[in-house]
Amino acid sequence: MSKFMLIAGPCVIESEENAILIAERIKNITDKLNLDYYFKASFDKANRTSINSYRGPGIEEGLRILKKVKDEYGLKICTDIHEPWQAEKAAEVADILQIPAFLCRQTDLLVAAAKTGKLINVKKAQFLAPWDMGNVVRKLEESGNKSIMLCERGSTFGYNTLVVDMTGILEMKKFGYPVVFDATHSVQKPGGNGTATGGNRDYVEPLAKAAIAAGADALFFEVHPDPDNALSDGPNMVKLENFEGLLNRVIRVYDAVHQEVNA
Repeated sequence: MSKFMLIAGPCVIESEENAILIAERIKNITDKLNLDYYFKASFDKANRTSINSYRGPGIEEGLRILKKVKDEYGLKICTDIHEPWQAEKAAEVADILQIPAFLCRQTDLLVAAAKTGKLINVKKAQFLAPWDMGNVVRKLEESGNKSIMLCERGSTFGYNTLVVDMTGILEMKKFGYPVVFDATHSVQKPGGNGTATGGNRDYVEPLAKAAIAAGADALFFEVHPDPDNALSDGPNMVKLENFEGLLNRVIRVYDAVHQEVNA
């Protein structure tokens, strides 16, 4: 990768206005910092804690909004899919198809994603060892796709708790593909608020810096103008007004690591 790669945006599409606001603000930041930026938002969050939780606008309206973001701002798009039939349709708009952590072993989903020829970002399940992602990689490769990224997003550590083992980044890099660190989902407390997932956004920046120092190739952040009132994943999202400062500090770590590597 010649540039620092960033995947960022709201957890879920809340409205067209909200998506466009976030996309425009982050594009301005990433243009200034010369980053390889992908706007991320979900058209459906199929794995919410409660059946009553907001899931998103659905695939038709969601892809329409993502296409508008793409066309108006010239941004590349990342979105996740949950069922095989969604892969081809999402690939009409998305540049990265993301496989949710809980679904990373679903063979039919991986095969359908691979067959689109798009870049596939697979999140390592909270219950998998890093080396177990080799089986995921082989499913994609044997389906004809070697445009792969693997994503670390924390591992289950007791009830309602995740922990990040930074050596997992090094283990997954052994497969020969870029490794993304999901800095916001890694600070979740799954189901920690009873009918919703909790989290602690104070840990996002330290973990992002540690992941870059450990060798992560790219970072993933969920960002929102008002995280405390977001419709999904609010406790672990970065506040939009704080995002530029956070990125500047993280990039200093990235530059230091890569200067040392190239020395």
